[in-house]
Amino acid sequence: MAQVYDDCTRRMQESVNVFIEELKGIRSGRAHPSILHSIKVDAYGTPTALQHVASISVDDARTLSVAPYDKSLMEVVEKAIRQSDLGLNPAAAGTIIRVPMPALSSERRVELVKLVKSEGEKTKVAVRNIRRDIISDLKDSEKNKVISEDDLRRHEVQIQKITDKMTSDIDVKVQEKEKEISTV
Repeated sequence: MAQVYDDCTRRMQESVNVFIEELKGIRSGRAHPSILHSIKVDAYGTPTALQHVASISVDDARTLSVAPYDKSLMEVVEKAIRQSDLGLNPAAAGTIIRVPMPALSSERRVELVKLVKSEGEKTKVAVRNIRRDIISDLKDSEKNKVISEDDLRRHEVQIQKITDKMTSDIDVKVQEKEKEISTV
């Protein structure tokens, strides 16, 4: 049964990790390289993640620097950043592209908080679906007399504890990101 718990924890943790990566892409008004990770650049005829064709660094709290490895991609990288749905306005400065982070309006902050909460709820649903699937498998095992009814109840309680821990982790991450977005 340890294998079932490990599988349950692993699958739920994967969902939480995906959520955490999504949170990194939601901008909070401060410069962070992961904000640009969702951008794809048409490099040599192939859509490629920006971080694979350029180095991304933080100049100051509100400015990112993007330095393409191949200088012939400067215009393509700048255009990709400008056309992204992040609302950024990059400016080429020699061999690097400076990306200033615009200040967030209070309306945009409210929208971003709603988005974060919505993503958190989606992740909780995914975690609960994993719980449901595993408990369904255990019930099938109980029907086939592989495990007893008492074992089934004990395992359900244990899986619920794992689920509760994952949902509380999600809540903590939502609160952290909400605080980060709300901080002016």
